[in-house]
Amino acid sequence: MSLAHAEGYTARDGGPSQSELVGRGHSPAEGMAFFRPVLSGVLYRAGFSGGDKGRTGLSDAQRKALCKAGFSSARYIDFGKNTDYRSTSCDSGKMSYAPGKSTRPADVMQELHDIIKTPGRGPLVVHCMWGVHSSGAISAMALVQFCGWSEDRAKAYWNEARNGAECSDGCDAWIDHHFDTFDFNPSLTLTAAEMAAICPK
Repeated sequence: MSLAHAEGYTARDGGPSQSELVGRGHSPAEGMAFFRPVLSGVLYRAGFSGGDKGRTGLSDAQRKALCKAGFSSARYIDFGKNTDYRSTSCDSGKMSYAPGKSTRPADVMQELHDIIKTPGRGPLVVHCMWGVHSSGAISAMALVQFCGWSEDRAKAYWNEARNGAECSDGCDAWIDHHFDTFDFNPSLTLTAAEMAAICPK
């Protein structure tokens, strides 16, 4: 699957490669940075070019572009105090926009499970200010929940994908704290075929 093709955002034909997981992929919405796949056709992560210091979140144009690319929902992870959360309609459907917390990930995991189990439903993009820490934590947790990754492997992915960004109080302590709030939910099961279609290669 290549991020260069807009049609690829909704693909569920085999997960991203390691280089796509930690790379700096092409975004369908101008002004977004570190746009990259996590679960093929189900979960993408991103941030903003230059951060989002006003915490205003996705613009109307960005929401519309994501909707046109087939996304069904977006979550602003851990920030967004000045954000206008609302749905956006486009020719190809509708995209909801809501907040999320990396220290309370259960509702995001449930939404991802619903996306996986609903044929034709477009993916979720999780974003934070920079696309490095908080969106990465949720993504790492999703790899544990849905792809059978160990916590250590998921933390190593988070660490590699932060591209050297600093962490307050140290990066090991930061991600450890976030994983302390994550509980694997055994009721969010997938079939082997579903895992093969979405999980990283």
